[in-house]
Amino acid sequence: MRRSDRLFEIIQILRAANRPIRAEDLAEKLEVSVRTIYRDIVALQGMRTPIEGEPGIGYLMRRGYDLPPLNFDMEEIEALRVGLALLSRTGDSALQKAASRIHEKVDALHGPANWLQVAPWGAPADDPANGCVSFSLLRDVIRAEQKLQITYRKDPDRQGAETVRTVRPIALIYHLNCVMLVAWCELRKGFRHFRNDRIWGCDELEELFSGQGGTLREVWLEQEDWEYREG
Repeated sequence: MRRSDRLFEIIQILRAANRPIRAEDLAEKLEVSVRTIYRDIVALQGMRTPIEGEPGIGYLMRRGYDLPPLNFDMEEIEALRVGLALLSRTGDSALQKAASRIHEKVDALHGPANWLQVAPWGAPADDPANGCVSFSLLRDVIRAEQKLQITYRKDPDRQGAETVRTVRPIALIYHLNCVMLVAWCELRKGFRHFRNDRIWGCDELEELFSGQGGTLREVWLEQEDWEYREG
């Protein structure tokens, strides 16, 4: 998370709080060190943000401090709430955390809406400890236009069906029960779609394909017409 984003998050958390928040709690929530939180608080106070408190006691935003409201009508806010809740079905843990942070901001401005509920069932969480590829990593390499080497099992029930591929990742498709990585496969010399639950190994390579991602996506969309070729 960039420092500017983290400072904004600290402001939002303190604005929504009705009691002092300890630096340790802020650090855990934002996944940084307590020392970093102390530095961020000093920086915000130096920018005349009305944060009161001290280390060991906690911090609180003085009432009356506000940020520009979100300019959405009520139906747009409800659409945003449902869309954020649906992220729980993707299995993308990083996006789920981001959605939770946005949800807190919306609730702070507009109040909660517990009557809007979305069932959480969908793709399993991308827990690397259980051998799952991190969707955050896949999104990172797509943005960076960085090649991956993956170990893929198109048919998990067949022995010897495992192949190692060097791919140029260009898109993610979120389905109800899995996520598909779209990539140009150097082994197959074409676009292929790889189910996340069949990628058994994933290594970032040093080699980039800078400037090619947008063109590859355009060609993929023209050729595939949403008919997927797996592996």
